[in-house]
Amino acid sequence: MSSAQHQIKHFFPRSAHYDPQWVREHSMGENVLFNLESITALLPLREGMRVLDLGCGKAASSIFLAKEFKVQVWAVDEAISATANYTRVLEAGLENRVFPLQADARALPFPEEFFDVVLVIDSYTYFGTDDKYLPYICHFLKPDGYIGVVDVCFKEEIETLEQVPVFLREDYQDYWYYIHSVPWWRKLWEKTGLVQVTVAELLPAAELIREQYVKDFEEHGQKNDPFARALKKDNHHHISFFRLIGQRTRKDAYLQSYKKS
Repeated sequence: MSSAQHQIKHFFPRSAHYDPQWVREHSMGENVLFNLESITALLPLREGMRVLDLGCGKAASSIFLAKEFKVQVWAVDEAISATANYTRVLEAGLENRVFPLQADARALPFPEEFFDVVLVIDSYTYFGTDDKYLPYICHFLKPDGYIGVVDVCFKEEIETLEQVPVFLREDYQDYWYYIHSVPWWRKLWEKTGLVQVTVAELLPAAELIREQYVKDFEEHGQKNDPFARALKKDNHHHISFFRLIGQRTRKDAYLQSYKKS
């Protein structure tokens, strides 16, 4: 067994049992199951819970959650059709546990306080930087429920264009201007009073995830993947991956207005 395989089994014992080719085909960036397992170990997932897998992509994360934890999962993505994801769910024999929907993260069709857990893996940066988004999503989360995010981050906040590393300057204003540091995310959530932040940190296996992502990019990836391209050039490791968990307080989620932009 190689050193990388040993590390994968150590950090991701559940994900290690899944076919790497299947995971690669159903990840829309770095290994989605590695990122997901980085946060599920810290959440009290129990059989029968209702989980929103927001920005689920090709529903590999939803299938994993249903298989490993026997939870009910609403697999929501704006770009991937519900029919395509339902086909994958049927292939996994999980049609009674995973329910795909195609919907905008800013216009969700759920009742208030419907979910026990909201998980957003590899997509929260696309909409969650809006100050009003956490109050919006908290409407769908039960009191004392959890919201968990895993995504890409900078180790240090970039506040001006002069601070952008040379290797990122070509792509920064297209793909990286909305990427932030862990302290930035903690502050964004804490100031609302809607969640108690229980975890805000870089992933313990961030370097392994990075290495595997770059390796897959080199061997199988598309040359137009700006994130993998940047990681390959990031010799000083300015870029990393983080996890953020908040437990819902009982404070009302007040929104003066929130409309799809």
